[in-house]
Amino acid sequence: MPAYRAVLFDFFGTLTRSVQRSSAHATVAGLLGCPADLLADLLDRSYYLRASGRLGDPEDTLRWICEQVGTYPSAAELRAAVDARHAAVATDTRLRPDAVSALRGLRDRGVRTALVSDCTHELPAVLPKLAVAPLLDARVYSVEVGRCKPDPAMYLTACGRLGVAPDDCLYVGDGGSQELSGAQRTGMTAVQLAAPDLAGHLAFNVDRSWRGPVLHSLSEVVDLVDHTPEVDHTPELV
Repeated sequence: MPAYRAVLFDFFGTLTRSVQRSSAHATVAGLLGCPADLLADLLDRSYYLRASGRLGDPEDTLRWICEQVGTYPSAAELRAAVDARHAAVATDTRLRPDAVSALRGLRDRGVRTALVSDCTHELPAVLPKLAVAPLLDARVYSVEVGRCKPDPAMYLTACGRLGVAPDDCLYVGDGGSQELSGAQRTGMTAVQLAAPDLAGHLAFNVDRSWRGPVLHSLSEVVDLVDHTPEVDHTPELV
């Protein structure tokens, strides 16, 4: 019998490689009439406002961003900027090479899978086109829940959709948004993915005090579910 009935995954930096903003975001800045460096700063500072859906729909969110710098794009420019944001986030999103095989391995073992992601409006639009989409039994997006990790609602929503209890779940994440300690507080087992590429990863409110189990690849998640081996508690130096 597998050690867990379900495995919950973070998305950015966990199912994906390290994320940095690409030059594609300059197109968004141009459509909004905003310098690219100022747009990046505003996106960083407003992340949790945007990821909790508090700024409204995608167009309202970008309109708010523009108001902070005193630009007032037309409705057509805002719609184009929304499309450009989707394209930019898609460009930045590169799945880990073992993401599909790990998810498939879990499902082959009868283990349910879920995505639990702090994200803005772009991820729900982009994810259905990715190879991992059909391998996820549930998808929980902060922008739809109205809460961000480590709020218990993010984890408990996933449990409800999967029909499992928190103590039946393994949570896997890179540690952004204090997600690992948040998962533990709901009763889940949490492990950190400390892949070598994450040194330059764009992340917010990182769980830097984490002293729990650490894995170095998604493939190890399947082994952990199979055998519950002794897990390395020492983060890999990168």
